[in-house]
Amino acid sequence: MNAKWLPIAAAVTAALASASVSAVDFHGYFRSGVGVSGDGDMQTNLGGGDGKKKVGRLGNEKDTYGEIQLGQEVFNKDNKSFYVDSMVAMTSNGSNDWESTESKFRCTGADGVVANCENKEDSTFALRQFNVQAKNLFGGNETLWAGKRFYQRHDIHISDFYYWNISGAGAGIENIQAGPGKLSLAWVRNDRSGTNDGWNFNDDLNVNTLDLRYAGIPLWQDASLELGVDYAIVNATDAQKDSSNTNYDDAKNGVMLTAELTAGVLGGFNKTVLQYGTEGYSKTMAFYGDGSWYGAEAKSGADGFRIINWGVIPMGGKVEMGHQLVYGVGNEMWDGNDKWEAISAVVRPMYKWDDYNKTIFEGGYFQDKNKSTSGASQKDSGYKLTLAQAWSAGSSFWARPEIRVFASYVAADDTDMSGKPFDGNTSKDNWNFGVQAEAWW
Repeated sequence: MNAKWLPIAAAVTAALASASVSAVDFHGYFRSGVGVSGDGDMQTNLGGGDGKKKVGRLGNEKDTYGEIQLGQEVFNKDNKSFYVDSMVAMTSNGSNDWESTESKFRCTGADGVVANCENKEDSTFALRQFNVQAKNLFGGNETLWAGKRFYQRHDIHISDFYYWNISGAGAGIENIQAGPGKLSLAWVRNDRSGTNDGWNFNDDLNVNTLDLRYAGIPLWQDASLELGVDYAIVNATDAQKDSSNTNYDDAKNGVMLTAELTAGVLGGFNKTVLQYGTEGYSKTMAFYGDGSWYGAEAKSGADGFRIINWGVIPMGGKVEMGHQLVYGVGNEMWDGNDKWEAISAVVRPMYKWDDYNKTIFEGGYFQDKNKSTSGASQKDSGYKLTLAQAWSAGSSFWARPEIRVFASYVAADDTDMSGKPFDGNTSKDNWNFGVQAEAWW
């Protein structure tokens, strides 16, 4: 090369290297839409806030929710890099154009009676992630990280059910090659917020979660195993220990064990998950928890287990089907409780008319049963049926963005424990109709 071109070549190379380091990654997720139900509300969710975990989310979501994620590699040299990641999120009921965090004094009550007055916001904004990830510092393909982040979350998309997720502020190292699989270790803070369940209001109990995972263990062709142990450490302050609230003295550390088998099926996949939890993790098993919320007020000696099977399987060139089966049990979680059983079954078959046009059906059933030590039992149960016509960016089950028109029928068979099967409605059945958009990128 002519010597006079060397400085120019060096400058171009430096500029390209600089551009690659400074490039900003932009990711996100959102869902939003409009709808109406038979009771006059926008939509009605069966089973309250956890309803979609039990009977499926299609035609059963009435919120606007969005996440904006920005990340940037800020250093890269000698195959070692530092990456800064961030995410903010918002949620609202989608009822107005201008939805802010400004508090407004609102009251609810029947027949014009002013009651239940409180300051409420139209929307809520949250910091979901802010962390640093350093790769290949030790000569392998591992990642050292610290900060606030989504940490190796495991979820079922058709029900928005996260069954293994300890995300929060913490630190760890992941993807260490160890034999046939990869090892990850993390320490994450998952404080137990004070509520009206016997704990002091606005008095958080510090909970530290230690997480150990061994993933990617090869079994047979297209099959692998992941194993994990989570240990929740209750860390009450001296003031809390000296408090007249004796529940702090009763709080115990707990263990959650998870095994997940993933197998390829007909070009799709199927996952079978076995989980066992002691002490506060007993409530994780019974109440569709993910491990990030620790039920520290559970009765000493409580335990539980959960069996989950889910996946997405092609059924010919035109049909794909997602499914969920969940059976969870919590034992002796509070005085008088003998056993709580949770059952959920959801199917979502999809027919592809062409690369952009599909018809989707989703049916879901749930049953929650609480048996007391006296032998008496109570039960909540119900089902949802949804038919949707969708237009998406591709024919895959996972193709997004997607715009869908839907109609849902929801019905409750038993309401012994909840009293009300739907949000703000005491009728035994209801219908929803609406249009929703969903996207991730």
